[in-house]
Amino acid sequence: MAITNQTLQDFLLNNPAQIDFSYFIFSLLLSAVLAFIMALLYVKYGTSISNRKKFAKNFYLLIPTTTLIITIVKSSLALSLGLVGALSIVRFRAAIKEPEELSFLFLSIAIGLGLGANQTIITLSAVLIISLIVFVRHISFRKDDAHNLYITVSGKINKDLTLRKIVEILKKNSQGVHLKRFDKSEEGILEASFLIDLNSFDNLDKIKENLEGLSHNIKISYLDRIGIYN
Repeated sequence: MAITNQTLQDFLLNNPAQIDFSYFIFSLLLSAVLAFIMALLYVKYGTSISNRKKFAKNFYLLIPTTTLIITIVKSSLALSLGLVGALSIVRFRAAIKEPEELSFLFLSIAIGLGLGANQTIITLSAVLIISLIVFVRHISFRKDDAHNLYITVSGKINKDLTLRKIVEILKKNSQGVHLKRFDKSEEGILEASFLIDLNSFDNLDKIKENLEGLSHNIKISYLDRIGIYN
């Protein structure tokens, strides 16, 4: 039994795989290029109503870092086990409010895993196909979203400024209202994001006037305004 334990210990500690340094540098550079492509793809063709440019900056660190981790831990079983222990201690908490953000994070991690595991061809093929899928989705739904508008309303809740009254104003001046996100802080500040079907720019002025009549400190933001002037 002592001999078996010693043999296992020698296998874990004394048999690390050799890392090809030139390929490692190539993988890091390729991960940086793919991170740029993912960021561009997310900013240009993403449908999230959050700040896509700000969120896309995470890809520049996430993909190369994942590549580095996988490259290191694959060289040693002991390091792989140590990574499991480290991840059980460290907890990552990210403010993910929309499923699309999580999808692109998973995609970025998958790219880093593929490059770190020397699966370059498979990783590049997957990125190409997924990018094509995202582009086709954008083309397919672009016509349906031609007259849609994202609107975000925020302010301190009072007897007039409530979610119900905001929805009533939007329904009165648009063809359809879809609540995308609603947040309420402990200080009584609400923030609601909607996707509305707008068929006239004049209705946008009416919405703005009616919403401003609810409260003097209300803030209104318009996002992804496409085709309103048509």
